[in-house]
Amino acid sequence: MIIEVTGAFIKQKREMEVKYLPLEQEVMGLLIGGFSIVMAISMLVTVFLWVKNKNNSLGYIWTLLHLLLVSVAIYFALKGIAFDYNHPMASEEISLQMGISGVVWALSMICLVIALFNFSKERNHSSS
Repeated sequence: MIIEVTGAFIKQKREMEVKYLPLEQEVMGLLIGGFSIVMAISMLVTVFLWVKNKNNSLGYIWTLLHLLLVSVAIYFALKGIAFDYNHPMASEEISLQMGISGVVWALSMICLVIALFNFSKERNHSSS
């Protein structure tokens, strides 16, 4: 009987140990900094190309909206990852943040698909 209780306790303790994402203290800052630099470069290149090729404004607008929404999705994902797992409602809060991140990411992908359709439609007209 004691062995069964001890085994169940050890199993429960192991399950509790994997319910959070431990990170080194510097990792979150590196993630935010790296993502911000790459996203800023992407947005600047998109704006530069938009100014250079003014004939397809709608495609560039949808692309910028996609990049903006991806940034918002990453914000919510990082907010969920960094949430204090000792909080009494941590599981619910992290799930909510990840859910919001997923929905915003899906909207950003829809914007990207619309941008691709706009770019391909513009090329079809120009080559005819």
